[in-house]
Amino acid sequence: MSRKYKIRDQDKLYFVTFTIIEWIDLFTRRIYRDILLDSIRYCQKNKGLDLGAYCIMSSHVHLILGRNADQPIEGIIRDIKKFTSVKIIEEVQINPQESRKNFLLWHFEKAGKFNPNNRNFQVWQSIAILLS
Repeated sequence: MSRKYKIRDQDKLYFVTFTIIEWIDLFTRRIYRDILLDSIRYCQKNKGLDLGAYCIMSSHVHLILGRNADQPIEGIIRDIKKFTSVKIIEEVQINPQESRKNFLLWHFEKAGKFNPNNRNFQVWQSIAILLS
């Protein structure tokens, strides 16, 4: 599967999985789950995301999603991953209570260096699983 999601039928529901690089247990912290949920809610309200179900695991997220507006599903997925990546990195950097700060930033930076689509950091693995 290429880096860009190819969704041929925009009117179907899709099962999507996003995984944190190296399967790091990021979502054991509430603040990171809240960032993800805020992004999903925003996309529901403003971008036409039709969310059927979701499950946030410690290192990955499962979503059953579609759309009910003109925004393509690929664009919604891109926006969720981009927004959450930026906000998670910001939160890791500024949170004085994050005991894993050096660990997380080191892994996110290492992954970002090997991905030409990122400037500095990478939070999500490049490939998401899409099933209709």
